[in-house]
Amino acid sequence: MRYPKLRELREAVKALIQGPFTTKFPYVPHIPSKRFRGKPVPNSDECIGCGACAEVCPAGAIEVKDIIDSQNGNERQLVWHYDMCIFCAQCERKCTTEKGVKLSNTEYDLATLNRNELVSEPVKKELVLCDSCRNVIGTKEHILWIIKKLGPKVYGNIITLNYLNNELKIVEEQKIEEVLPTTRRASLFKILCPKCRHLILVFDEFNK
Repeated sequence: MRYPKLRELREAVKALIQGPFTTKFPYVPHIPSKRFRGKPVPNSDECIGCGACAEVCPAGAIEVKDIIDSQNGNERQLVWHYDMCIFCAQCERKCTTEKGVKLSNTEYDLATLNRNELVSEPVKKELVLCDSCRNVIGTKEHILWIIKKLGPKVYGNIITLNYLNNELKIVEEQKIEEVLPTTRRASLFKILCPKCRHLILVFDEFNK
């Protein structure tokens, strides 16, 4: 007959004195550890709508919708589908601002019979479109965040410089047209995507 090891005996005595290691969940709410990964909670104030979280989500649980509507405004919506989420924390770890989404360690009991309930409220951000081809460049808050991060270096990037000019009205559109009348080069002072800006820089007003 083999005798129990001292370690096993110690664990048995400890269990008798301290009681069971399991909790009484769901009758008593479970208190998880500080590093417990629960429900991802987006922060609309800190999110800039860049979509980096959706790019790194291995489960494809984050949906990015770009709504182009000339009457009601152009808008990007980010939606978390918790029925697909694997709580890996990649969205929190790779967030551009590091504050746009945080995993809660208190909201974890998401069981339901209706999957439509497992959808977050959409985070809505204003879109910036190319003035020429009307393709999406990014969100307004994303560009403003880049401007803030670049500081004085913002004047070396034509897209951020033009958007800053659009916001602050440093140079009026009328004055630009007076300096460069009816030329394609005047479009350099507009908000353009890299493709349209490349065409203007490579070809002059005579398409040569």
